[in-house]
Amino acid sequence: MQDMLVRLLDLPDVTSEEKKLANEEEVIFRRPIAPERSIMVEWVRDNFSKNWADETEVAFSNTPVHCFVAQRNQSILGFACFESTAKNFFGPTGVLETEQGKGLGKILLVKALQALKDMGYTYAIIGGVGPFEYYQKVVDARIIENSEKSVYQNLLKHKK
Repeated sequence: MQDMLVRLLDLPDVTSEEKKLANEEEVIFRRPIAPERSIMVEWVRDNFSKNWADETEVAFSNTPVHCFVAQRNQSILGFACFESTAKNFFGPTGVLETEQGKGLGKILLVKALQALKDMGYTYAIIGGVGPFEYYQKVVDARIIENSEKSVYQNLLKHKK
């Protein structure tokens, strides 16, 4: 898997999409707070992976938390973290399969990248990208040449 680079000065405006999801689907997007750490970490572990749960836990070591959550009432629908494994890195991120295709992932991505921009970055790295076409389409991210060897190169993975 390769890394991608995204220019933060050209992020799309997702305000109207966020309002539409709030009105039609009762979905809100926000940063979780410290008392929600264990809930978020367990949810990521249960729905994605232990490695991603570890990265999510690290996101809670910052104030404000380096993560966004999409939720409907008391249900978590998706999340997006940043600067969990490396400075200026986006990820991990995920949306429940049942909620995909509604734009939640796009809003979470843009909100996390906007937070990186607000921290003073002009470009951000999307690490170890799986669906690179998605990131290219949504935020015009570009593959970083020769990035197959990255911070995740020798990652120890939890056994299932």
